Amino acid sequence: MSDNDDGQIYRAVVNHEEQYSIWPANRELPAGWRDTGKEGSKSVCLSYIGEVWTDMRPLSLRKHMEEAARNPPAPEAATAASDTRPSLVKRLADGLHPVRFSSRPERSVNALRQSIDRGYAHILFPQTEGGTELGIRIDASSSDISKADFAAGSGEVNLVGTLVLDGVRVQCNAQIDLATLEGKGNLRLLD
Repeated sequence: MSDNDDGQIYRAVVNHEEQYSIWPANRELPAGWRDTGKEGSKSVCLSYIGEVWTDMRPLSLRKHMEEAARNPPAPEAATAASDTRPSLVKRLADGLHPVRFSSRPERSVNALRQSIDRGYAHILFPQTEGGTELGIRIDASSSDISKADFAAGSGEVNLVGTLVLDGVRVQCNAQIDLATLEGKGNLRLLD
């Protein structure tokens, strides 16, 4: 969605999964959405959403991940549940894979810049089964944005961040071209 103002008044809305969007102020809210109290031009509402929606994961996923972190499965259960293929972590640690910057409500160079400034970004590995989207805490000291011209939408960023995936601490490395918001990346096991 473009943040170009069209003269219409919008309101920022949120659903039960704490996902945000904008909606014309003169229209009745769709089922499942509630008003946040923020109203104004499209750019005002999108700016507000950019400030408050810092974790793009749906609420149910965040709760599930918090519970899994508090109560990880026993090693035997994890082994019994696995198949003969290498784990997702091992597959993504082997070589380079296509990656894509992922953002909602819009996927843009500006959204990438805001994610970097917040220190948190979503990186999608689209060629995994169903696509694997990882939320990473960006390590500013290991990442490199010196080759990026955000105003012109050119150059590239090298983002490095950590997360826990399948019970394993990993580092995600993603080299993203600003013109396409796509590139190459992989994981590196930290434990």
